[in-house]
Amino acid sequence: MAKKETNSDELIAQVIKGIEEVKGNNIDILDLREIENTVCDYFIICNGTSNTQVNAIVNSVQKSVSKALKDKPWHIEGSENAEWVLMDYVNVVVHVFQRHIREFYDIESLWGDAKITSIETNY
Repeated sequence: MAKKETNSDELIAQVIKGIEEVKGNNIDILDLREIENTVCDYFIICNGTSNTQVNAIVNSVQKSVSKALKDKPWHIEGSENAEWVLMDYVNVVVHVFQRHIREFYDIESLWGDAKITSIETNY
C-alpha cells in the first residue's frame, strides 16, 4: 500500500498546532528546499522545559496530525530520555528538545543557509 502524500503546508500547520496545545517554546521552521542534498524539505524545531513536557509535545503533535491528516510519523527517535526527540514525517522532520540540549547542538546554526521562520506564541 502506497503512503498517501500529505501536503507539507497542512502537515506543518498541524505540527505547530500540536506544539502550541502543550505550550512548546521557541518554535522555528527551517525551510531546507533551496539547499542541496538535504534529507527533507523542512525542520520544525521547538523546546520544552522538561522531559515530561517534551513527551507531551511529541504526543500532542502525533495526535494533532493523526486526527486531522490521518498520518503518522515514519520514525520517532529519542523518546526514552526525552532530551531530544526526532519525529520523521519524511518531508518534515520535527525536533523537540529540552532547552539546554537545543542550545548545545544549535541546529539552526548548522543549517545556516536555511530560511528560518519563527512562530510567535502568546503564552
